[in-house]
Order: sequence, then structure tokens, then C-alpha cells
Amino acid sequence: MRSDAFAVTVDLLRRYDRPGPRYTSYPTAVEFHAGFDERAYRDRLAGAAAAVDQPLSLYLHLPFCEQRCTFCGCMVIITKKREVAATYLTYLKREIAMLGEALGGRRRVLQYHWGGGTPTYLSPAQMADLHAAVAAYFDMDASAEEAIEVDPRVTTVEQLGLLRTLGFNRLSMGVQDFTPAVQAAVNRIQPVETTRALFDRARDLGFDSINVDLIYGLPLQTRASFAATVDTVLAMRPDRVAVYSFALVPWIRAHQKGLPMADLPGPEAKLELFVEAMQRFLAAGYRQIGMDHFALPDDELAKASEAGHLHRNFMGYTTRPAPDMVGAGVSAIGDVDGAFAQNVKSLSSYYAALDAGAFPIERGYRLDVDDRLRRFVITELMCNFRVRQADVCERFGVALPSYFALEIEELARGPVADGFVRITSDGLEVTQEGRLFVRNIAMHFDRYLRRKTSVAPVFSRTI
Repeated sequence: MRSDAFAVTVDLLRRYDRPGPRYTSYPTAVEFHAGFDERAYRDRLAGAAAAVDQPLSLYLHLPFCEQRCTFCGCMVIITKKREVAATYLTYLKREIAMLGEALGGRRRVLQYHWGGGTPTYLSPAQMADLHAAVAAYFDMDASAEEAIEVDPRVTTVEQLGLLRTLGFNRLSMGVQDFTPAVQAAVNRIQPVETTRALFDRARDLGFDSINVDLIYGLPLQTRASFAATVDTVLAMRPDRVAVYSFALVPWIRAHQKGLPMADLPGPEAKLELFVEAMQRFLAAGYRQIGMDHFALPDDELAKASEAGHLHRNFMGYTTRPAPDMVGAGVSAIGDVDGAFAQNVKSLSSYYAALDAGAFPIERGYRLDVDDRLRRFVITELMCNFRVRQADVCERFGVALPSYFALEIEELARGPVADGFVRITSDGLEVTQEGRLFVRNIAMHFDRYLRRKTSVAPVFSRTI
């Protein structure tokens, strides 16, 4: 790949294009196990309840969609039967009540997110009712980020107005690509005019921040076609843009086998797509945030990134870290009192657990001291592109060079020699070119990857 700002050889692409985590969490969900059960989760919730003065993050998973996009890697349920969603909401509200009771007086929420699926699959009345169920047990902080994912193809002006009235202040709009041939290849027909009309209405309603999601690496994408999509998005001027790498995981999401595999761009072409988008966003005045986001300079994400205070959790990049995050709904993941906990993925199992008065926990993981240290290092790399020795010493009482001597030696032979990382007297710093490979850099600090012996696929490729 050659461009005005970058020169990455084919040899480098071949060496770095390997399966690897996105590090939404560390340890990754691959390490979660059934030994962490409902009883263990209750113990973690009791520990979180004791921190009554600390804020929370709250995530609700609303899995329903009317049709399946063949690129999708999310946990979704495809149905046009609205009664299925009505039943689900009855149980979801029950889980929310159980969480509220378990957390006692700890009610203040700093980050609140509805994800899916398609949360606007719900009717306005259902949305208002669900939000009321949350408000019965949790209080939104005055500065809370209240966000929801919306699909412009199905979201109505009435729903937008209601969401604003309920207090939602941030929207994340799925776009992926505006090229008609690409949309047909991934079963997501979404006219520019439909998206722009909803975007403009959201602006009129006064949403504080609007994010647009794009995906690179989809079938039939070319550098020119994706540049046209980026230019269309730039004309809307969203506050934030996420440019995600397409995760091809057909062993997890069997419907992806329906994609025209021969039309997927190869590693070099895929990286060119991202670089093209990155350069256009930077030229338009956006700042690069973490590994795959861009934000306008006055956006709080950009300010946090500039100050080196960016954070990341299961809901994405954030400026409002809370010490604990609770999740509700099928497949939802919480990060509570030093442990991860994930709900069951099937509706029948979800309902059965709640009918029995139990939290619907399927698996989880309790972090040890080493996990927490490595999570800090990996998070700093993924968010702020640097790790400071002083921060590691202050938080964990260890010296970065000695504790991670093996990892730093590996970095020196690879990413440092390739110009992707600098080892300084202050710690580690990822270079501009190294940001394209930050997942690979973080992988050096993942102790669990060293233990992997299976040849079966687990993660998507890093490029």
C-alpha cells in the first residue's frame, strides 16, 4: 500500500494480518467460563452496591431486527412478530428491577446506552415504557451520556422526538456504505436521502452528538466508492464517525457465509480503504480517536483524546468512565466489581432464568491482579496510543520495563523495528503509522494468546 502519508509494504501486511482481538475487554470474552455463575454475579453486585457514591454505566440489549444484514456480527433476532418483542420487554423490565434491587442505593448513571439489534424496532409506547422502568431504579446524572443506536431505514421522526423528550442526547446511526452495489451485496438498502433526512431532523431536535458508523472491507468496496461514501458523510458533518473494520467470522455468524466471498477486498486493498477514509476525515478537520473513530475538535471525545484521558468499555470509547457497568438483556455483558458477567443468548434460557428468580448469567470471568495490569496497558494503547511508566507504577506498584521485559523485547524485534512503536524513557508510544496496527501491538501484552494452541478460528483478522 502506498499513499501520501504512509508506506506499508506487502511484506508488512502479510506479517501483521493475523487473527486477533479487538479488545473490547481484557481478558476477552473467549476466556469467559461457566464457572462464573449466577451466585458469583450476585456476589459481584453486592460488592458494587457498597460503592454507593460511585456512578454506573448501564447497557440494555434490544436484539430485534426486521431483516438480517449479511455482514452483521451482532447478537440479533430477526422477526416481524411484534408480540415477540412485547414478551421480551416484560422480562427485560424484570431483570432491570432485579438489578436495581441488588444495587440498592447505588442509582446514579453516568453512561446509558440502548444497543442491538435495532432499538427503534420498538414502538414509541414501548420505548417510553422501558425508559420508565429504568427510571424507577436508576437516576441519570445531569451530565450523563444517554445514547441509542438507530437504523435510519426504520426510525421515525416521532421516535426521535420521543427519545429527545426522554433525555437521550446522543445518536449512533448505522450507514456502513452508501454505494448501491455494496448495499445489495450485504442486504442493506439504505438511500442517502433517507439517512440525511433523519440526520437533519435529529439536528433540529437538538441531540448533543450524532455519530455515523461506517464499515470498510465489505464486498465490492473500492477506494473510489468508499471515498464517495466518506464525502457524503462529511457533507452531513456528524460530530463523530466510527470506521470499523469488517469482522469476517462465519464460524460464529453462519449467515456471513451468504456474502459473495470472491468480492471481498484483500488485506492490502482493505487497508487502503481505511487510509483513504482516514486521510479524508483528517483533511476535513476531524481528529483520530483510538483505532477507528474520528471526532470534530470541539467534541468531548476529541478533547479527551488530546488530553490522553480517553477510555473504552463494551459501549465503545467514552469520556465518562464509571467503575462498574451493568448490562441487561440477552447476551449483555457487565463489568462489575472486578469481574465480567455475560447473560445467556437464547430467549428461552433468558426467560427460564428470570422465571426462576435468577439472573440469566451464562458465563463470566473474575480478573486477577495481573489481568487488571494488562487491561490497563492494553486499554491505554487502544485509547491513547501510549503507556506511561509513571502511571503503571502509581496504579500497580510495578516497573513497566521489568514487569513486561519479555513483551518489550518482542516489541523491539517487531513493531519497534518496523516503526510502529517507540520505547522512550517515559514508556511506550505508538507512532502514527503504528495506529493502523494497534491491535497487533496490544496483542503482545495478552498472556492468554500465548497459551492458545488450537488452530480453530476464534478472532477476526486484524487487517
